[in-house]
Amino acid sequence: MIRTTGCGVRAVTAIPQPPGRLLTVREYAGLDEGEHGRCELVEGNLLIAPGPTPDHMIALGRLYRQLARQAPDSLEVILHVDIDLELTPPDQPGFARRPDLVVVEHAAVRRVRAQGGLLRASEALLVIEIISPGSRRTDTVVKRGEYADARIPWYWIVDIDKPVSLVACHQADEFGYLDDNAATGVFTADQPFPVHLDLDRLR
Repeated sequence: MIRTTGCGVRAVTAIPQPPGRLLTVREYAGLDEGEHGRCELVEGNLLIAPGPTPDHMIALGRLYRQLARQAPDSLEVILHVDIDLELTPPDQPGFARRPDLVVVEHAAVRRVRAQGGLLRASEALLVIEIISPGSRRTDTVVKRGEYADARIPWYWIVDIDKPVSLVACHQADEFGYLDDNAATGVFTADQPFPVHLDLDRLR
């Protein structure tokens, strides 16, 4: 059994695997919640995710409420759910991230209910990460690259250090993500659905 005690620590830590025991996404999805807790899967390795601060969780709740009110009925806004990034074949060590927020169509949720497993990157319209102490490079460099490679159309990075800001990254064909200038105050977007976010209300 893979033990993951201590998932509340701040640093991202790899959990040692026995030789030859890198996990596929299917194996990761089959773990009990108590076995992986706040962990993510990177190249088959379980990584302990940083524990959230109160400010992070407050901002996340307020952001979720603003998005959920404005999302069309055909979409679901979901908190802290695992996504198979589909970066490797199913029988190879895989990648699964747990964004702060993800937006998918209802059909993706129905598929998981019927078939099990994880939501897939190919089903995600938008993922959002809120930067926490210890996660800045992970969110702005590492995950940005992974989400771009996974062809997720939109990736928004929220920084709750004042002034609260949001950088919207969007797919640009062979260039991967292109980033808009950091928005402060009110953020407005037309894609993946029309939305107006009062960023100052996140703190």
